[in-house]
Amino acid sequence: MVELVQDNWIFLVLALVIGVLVAWWVFVASRRTRVSIARDEDTPAKRNQALIDAPPAARTEAVVTSVPVAAGDDDLTRIKGLGPKLVEQLAAFGVTSYSQIAAWDDAEIDRIDAQLGRFQGRIRRDDWPTQAKLLAAGDEAGYEAKFGRL
Repeated sequence: MVELVQDNWIFLVLALVIGVLVAWWVFVASRRTRVSIARDEDTPAKRNQALIDAPPAARTEAVVTSVPVAAGDDDLTRIKGLGPKLVEQLAAFGVTSYSQIAAWDDAEIDRIDAQLGRFQGRIRRDDWPTQAKLLAAGDEAGYEAKFGRL
C-alpha cells in the first residue's frame, strides 16, 4: 500500500484538490440567492407606502397613578419593597396601615404571601413587619439606620 501511494502521490493530491473544489462549490458557491426586483423606480415600495400615507401617531404620555391614601391610612409605599401595585393588593385584603403589618405573625405572613402571586416571598425578604413597626412608632432614625433613607 505504501508503494502504491509513493508511486501515485501526484494523482492523490490532484484528486484531493478537485474534491475540495467540488465541496466548496456545492456548499458555498451554489447557495447564493439572487433577488431580482422588477419595479418602476418612481414608485415607492408597497410595504412602506402605508407608513408614508398614515398620519403621525399621537404621542402618549406615561400615566403615573398613585394609590390614594384615605384619612387615617398610612402611606404603605414608604415600606421598601412595597410599590403601588402591592399597596392595591394589600388594600383589597384590608391592610392599610403600618400597625396592621407590624402585628403580622408567621401564619398571617404565610396567608398574605400566598395571595401575592408573582410578588410572593417579598414580605420576608424585605422584612415588612420590622419596617412597619419602626414607621408606626415614628422612629425614622431607627428605620434609616436599619433600612436606609426613606
